[in-house]
Amino acid sequence: MSHDTTPTRRGQEHCTVKMTMTHDFDHPIDEVWAMFSDPAAHVAKFEAMGHREVEVLEEESSDDRLRMVIRRITDIDVPSIAKKVLPSSPTVTTDDVWEDKGDGTYGGHFVVEMDGVPQRTKGITLVTANDDGTTHYSIEIDVSVKVPLIGDKIAKASKGELEKQLEAEFAAGDAWLAR
Repeated sequence: MSHDTTPTRRGQEHCTVKMTMTHDFDHPIDEVWAMFSDPAAHVAKFEAMGHREVEVLEEESSDDRLRMVIRRITDIDVPSIAKKVLPSSPTVTTDDVWEDKGDGTYGGHFVVEMDGVPQRTKGITLVTANDDGTTHYSIEIDVSVKVPLIGDKIAKASKGELEKQLEAEFAAGDAWLAR
């Protein structure tokens, strides 16, 4: 696993944090693609991460593409500076698209919305085969926070929560693949 974080600022009331994290799964790419293209794996992942009331709202799938919208309630560690403007248990809705790129790689994009949170998260995913038969997973995240005066502090503080959530997501993926 590795990660890189770059905060940027767009005006006084809008701050963006960009972050990249990677993980290597000890399974071949076809097994990892099967996991990412299975809505049940996503539900299991969120439940393993402690999210509640996980519900698939929309699902469109074919042999080479999956789009799903999932809603759930999650608990987050809200930075003390943001406790007055951010809920600690927001309802989160993710709109994920995963596709077979046709070149032996898989990937897609996602958008995350949290009710009552002046933040928008979007990202890009890519899954590639390693030479040793394992699979490399890369996720680029762009978090935009729109809160006057403290948006930049919230964005920077959200980095730790994002890292924690992604580490839990990687662990849930490892557990799913080990079944």
